Amino acid sequence: MIPDRIIEQGTLTAAGGRASVEVRLPWYRALPASCISGAKLAVDGVEAPAASLRWQMNGEEFTFAEMKTNTAQWWFPTDSAVLSGDLEMDAGEHEVRVDLELYIPYIIMSDENSADSVLHIEEHDTKTMTARQVEEARA
Repeated sequence: MIPDRIIEQGTLTAAGGRASVEVRLPWYRALPASCISGAKLAVDGVEAPAASLRWQMNGEEFTFAEMKTNTAQWWFPTDSAVLSGDLEMDAGEHEVRVDLELYIPYIIMSDENSADSVLHIEEHDTKTMTARQVEEARA
């Protein structure tokens, strides 16, 4: 619905071999974590390994497997979530791509009783931005 606003401009960070970017919900109503069925993060055409992806919202971090049945956490259109993954990045300007897969549970597409019976949307956004390098806190 609003794919050009998925990636928050100026939020690309790199720390400890991980890249992260803030993302916004491309839908007009809040969704539970269980409806965020997948995402991809790529920097300069290099995709973060799927197993390394993490999703942070409401101050908590999750794997996509953990979110599959999570209906306690909600993503609101006014809130940014953070998508991160294992990607090495230098300082400077980078092309960032985020792909999101969402289920919209209240729009029924068929009479089947499965995840495929509700609306499934795939949205994509690409932005160029400068990465902020975040140094790990030293003890």
